[in-house]
Formats: sequence, C-alpha cells, structure tokens
Amino acid sequence: MLRSEKSGVVEALHEKLQRAEFNVLTDFKGLKVTEITTLRRQIKEAGGELIVVKNTLLKRAAAETSSARLEEFFNGPTAVALGYDNPLNLAKVLTKFAKDKPDLKLKAGVLGSSVLAGADIGALAKLPGREVLLSQLLAAMQGIPTSLVNVLSGIVRQLLNVLKAIEAQKTAPGD
Repeated sequence: MLRSEKSGVVEALHEKLQRAEFNVLTDFKGLKVTEITTLRRQIKEAGGELIVVKNTLLKRAAAETSSARLEEFFNGPTAVALGYDNPLNLAKVLTKFAKDKPDLKLKAGVLGSSVLAGADIGALAKLPGREVLLSQLLAAMQGIPTSLVNVLSGIVRQLLNVLKAIEAQKTAPGD
C-alpha cells in the first residue's frame, strides 16, 4: 500500500471514528470469510459498519478521538465495529454472533467517553430496547402524580367520612 493510500485510509477511518457513537474492537482470528461477511451484513442492518484494519493505521486514525483510549487493545488481528445509530443494536448483534461463533472475541469498546470491556458490552446487549426503556421511564414518571392524587383524595375522603359520622350522630333519635 502506498503512503498516499494509507493517508487516505487513515483520514476516512478517522472521520468514521469521530462520527460513530459506539465502537467495538474485535479479534476475528479463526473466522472464515463467509462468517465475516455475514457479520458485516448483520452489523449493517443494525446501523453500523465493520472494518478490518491494520493496527498501525487504526492507531493513527484514532488519534484525537474517543477511540484513542483503546490503544492498548490495538494488537493482533483487529476489526472495528462502528455503531452510528443505536449502540444497543450493535452490542446485541456482536454478542449474539460471538456466542454463536466463539472465534470472534470482543476486546473492548467505547461508548461516548466510557471504555467498555468485553463483559460490559455483553451487559449492554442485555438491556431492553430504547422504546421499552422510554415506556418504563414514562410509567415511573406517571406513577408519581397518580400517587399524589390518591393520597390527597384519601385525606378528603376521610374528612367526608368524619363529617358524615358527626351528621349521623347529631340526627340520631335519642339525643
């Protein structure tokens, strides 16, 4: 590869690393080309991209990005899975594929400014989807005012019960 080609690859990868919300370094040693192609297709459907790159080029491209924090993992055969849309979808695809094909190893990842180990990526994949989390948040937020209304109406109900008891006592025949 010529020097000008390398600089073009580094620039393109640098731009992709900056644009990605979530990226994961994987070790794909032992996977067949057809398996990598299948993984690429699944990642693309999840709103991401899988790039096989030399570690030296990755190191240059990661400079001044959040991925620079993963430099210690730039060894051995490395592929970078970049997630542009929903990090959860990418994590789910990678962990499912790694479970089915043990040759794929999740080295580490970056989500925002946080570095995630392989186990953390698995834990991220176990989270429910965005829509489910939003509905749970809405239910929790809706529960607070509902509880307040129930407590306040309970006080009014008790006051009405006391007033009715006083009325019944005063109107009772025998006084």
